[in-house]
Amino acid sequence: MQRRRLAVATVAAAGSLALPLGVRAAAAGGSGRRNGHHRSADAGRAYGRRPDVLQAAQDFAQQLGLDLGWIEATLAQARHVAAVAQLIMPPATASAKNWAAYRARFVETRRVDAGAQWWRDNASWLDSAQERFGVPAEIVVGIVGVETFYGRITGGFRVLDALATLTFDFPRGRSDRSPFFRSELAEFLRLAQREGWDPQALKGSFAGAIGLPQFMPSSITNYAIDFDDDGRIDLLTSSADVAGSVAHFLAEHGWRRAMPTHYDVQPPDDIVERATLLVPDIVPSFTPAQMAARGARLDDAAQQHEGALALIELRNADDPPSYVAGTQNFYALTRYNASSYYAMAVIELGRAVAAAR
Repeated sequence: MQRRRLAVATVAAAGSLALPLGVRAAAAGGSGRRNGHHRSADAGRAYGRRPDVLQAAQDFAQQLGLDLGWIEATLAQARHVAAVAQLIMPPATASAKNWAAYRARFVETRRVDAGAQWWRDNASWLDSAQERFGVPAEIVVGIVGVETFYGRITGGFRVLDALATLTFDFPRGRSDRSPFFRSELAEFLRLAQREGWDPQALKGSFAGAIGLPQFMPSSITNYAIDFDDDGRIDLLTSSADVAGSVAHFLAEHGWRRAMPTHYDVQPPDDIVERATLLVPDIVPSFTPAQMAARGARLDDAAQQHEGALALIELRNADDPPSYVAGTQNFYALTRYNASSYYAMAVIELGRAVAAAR
């Protein structure tokens, strides 16, 4: 396994993923929420020689050591995409969080069957990734299934257009993330120049995430690996590179070999004690003894856990919430997408696929 020449294939896929990819960063992520079925033909005006675009080109050329003329020409051909600006916004009407409904979107027959087939086809690579990085195959399978339905939904937006839209015309009405997307645009240009990509051809999500694992450009640079040693990293057609890169990402974000992701727990009956345990959210902050002292009831395995735990609350709309005690590995999953619902969907889809193999 090496980090060699990176060659991401292009694809005109039908969908894109929702934020954040965490990576996957703070931005891209995936869960299939508001998938974008938009073709590049939907793109609007070209950015051309707009003053702020020209200034960005100068900044990127200085920062990256790239040819200014090439950057200016590339950015001039980027197009504003109204759908990207719309999809980055939160839903107009907020709905109550519902873990049962969220789970049902991913742990369903078609996705489980597709996952079982993907696992069978790539068992040797998944086993190798588990041996090297300590990340179980079912976790990698769960992530790829939640992110892109095993490659069926990898995004239909030109990455250049998506990143330019979110850099130069980030919509008002939510916190400004344009600095993040500006850095991702710069990294995308650097990768395109270095790897010989056609920056106008590569497609991904509305947030600029790429391939089966939906990596942002910076995550490709930092975590994607050439797991099959063929001299390139291909996150769209090489399942080996996908499996190795996902496992590598989690290992770099604190995944611990052989540690469970979570344990069953009954929360404290006292609402004050329960609220205290919920304050750190997904960050493991309490030893099992500390949780028990505040009234949480843990099973035998959880009581023997070495390390901190987090009380995770998963709301079920009008029904009572579900709770788990999350470990460091649960937290590592939320570095891929900063959501406890996402992490549990990955875990449960992976388990369902494992049972169906």
